[in-house]
Amino acid sequence: MALLELKNVCKGFGAGSTRADVLHNIELSIEEGEFVAIVGYSGAGKTTLMSLIAGLIQPDSGSVTLNGQPVKEPGPDRALVFQNYSLLPWLTVYDNVALAVDEVFRQWPASRRREHTKKYIAMVNLTPAMGKRPRELSGGMRQRVSVARALAMEPSILLLDEPLSALDALTRATLQDEIERIRKESGKTVVLITNDPDEGIYLADRIIPLSAGPRATLGPSIPISIPRPRDRKAMNHDSNYKSARKEVLDYLISHGSGARLAVEKKLVLPEIEPEDISVARSLFTGRRRPVRRGEVHRETIETL
Repeated sequence: MALLELKNVCKGFGAGSTRADVLHNIELSIEEGEFVAIVGYSGAGKTTLMSLIAGLIQPDSGSVTLNGQPVKEPGPDRALVFQNYSLLPWLTVYDNVALAVDEVFRQWPASRRREHTKKYIAMVNLTPAMGKRPRELSGGMRQRVSVARALAMEPSILLLDEPLSALDALTRATLQDEIERIRKESGKTVVLITNDPDEGIYLADRIIPLSAGPRATLGPSIPISIPRPRDRKAMNHDSNYKSARKEVLDYLISHGSGARLAVEKKLVLPEIEPEDISVARSLFTGRRRPVRRGEVHRETIETL
């Protein structure tokens, strides 16, 4: 039995004429210890899919199961790392991580919880910053705190919802390497949502494209057979990388017409002309004719 399974999952929002069908017929199976990346267009429904796995929302139809049990609500067996860090600004690095540890492992003695918290802060290389608050940290460091907090819960599956999308290219690459190191050390099952095919290929065991919405669905699962550890420069010349990237992009392009159409609408302008062409001309020349008695310029009206 797979660790995580989604069977014929559909999800939409609204009712009647305002109904928006976001996801349709989602089929997904993830084994324990796998790293799976799902890549797709912005607005296609990636976060909706992640929210279904996390138990934050329920599907309209179909089923989501973890270890064979229905996912009905959020739980510590699924730790979610958001795009926007989601740290409490008045707490230190230590306290933000300890908040999760104290909640999940409240039966442990205080000394064990302290050591557990420090262990995961060290795992993301933030021990020197343990006493700092989020405002004193860079964006990359804040995201490391989020990852440490999620890992400290010791979940069955780690959910990463575009956690690096707000970072600059160099910081993003550094954190990609950190995620790979942590995955290797912890052996966690990981689901990564991203809009960057290269990021998915670099990190994952397999990558799955998500078509454009509405009614987005998952495409074929594409295995990444590039040996680990992966080298970015060498990977660019790897035939497996080129093949996987082409397959992902071909699917996204061929199933992305809805996304393109959304930005290719014609702009229809009203058929109007200025009532007084001399006033319109004055907007460009700066010269205005005198105002006659009983007459008001259009500029004057527009400023009222």
